[in-house]
Amino acid sequence: MPDRPVPPRSLRERVEQWVQWVGPGRLVGSAAVVLSVLAGAYWLVRPPVATTESQLPMAGSPSASTSSTLSDAPPARATTTTTSIAAQVVVYVAGAVVHPGVYTLPQGARANDAVRAAGGFSVQANADAVNLAAIVADGQRVYVPRVGEAIVVEPAGGTSATPSEPVNLNTATADELDVLPGVGPATAASIIAFRDQHGPFSSVEQLSQVRGIGPAKLDAIRGLVTL
Repeated sequence: MPDRPVPPRSLRERVEQWVQWVGPGRLVGSAAVVLSVLAGAYWLVRPPVATTESQLPMAGSPSASTSSTLSDAPPARATTTTTSIAAQVVVYVAGAVVHPGVYTLPQGARANDAVRAAGGFSVQANADAVNLAAIVADGQRVYVPRVGEAIVVEPAGGTSATPSEPVNLNTATADELDVLPGVGPATAASIIAFRDQHGPFSSVEQLSQVRGIGPAKLDAIRGLVTL
């Protein structure tokens, strides 16, 4: 019987025997075909290359995160920085008040505000002699007279003025009457006209019958006139 071929003793010998049977030319050609097929398949199934335009956000299509941020953001508030400092006036409160002194008040404050800033009237104050509704001006002196004290007139210039002696209603001239608080040229002329028409004044209270003199003005000049 013929001898059987001896099988290869290792994998390497088997591979070398297969290469000899196929032939190197066929093996190289087959490998080239396989590589070409694989390259073609990869080219067909590979994802397209991202362009610069494709990476830009689409107009009118915000992302989900951007939409969420915009919806959660509080509405913008317009802020305007305005420096506003209220105007103030400085007044000197003197006379029959608890704490005489210089006080700073808001513009438009009344004499009542000035007296309250000074602690209010003292027990000796003649409160009726002060027009608490008057608006105070910067640099003004608010004076509260005591009971029985001659009323001090504060003219616009801020200098204290008061008659040197009580004014006689029956003999005073228009200029002398004009010195009285709240009595101007028109009121002085009315006092003289009333005196000429009705005769001498019989009492200070009779001034209330003169045109232009009301209860407040009468109270202001009562202590400064005589008969």
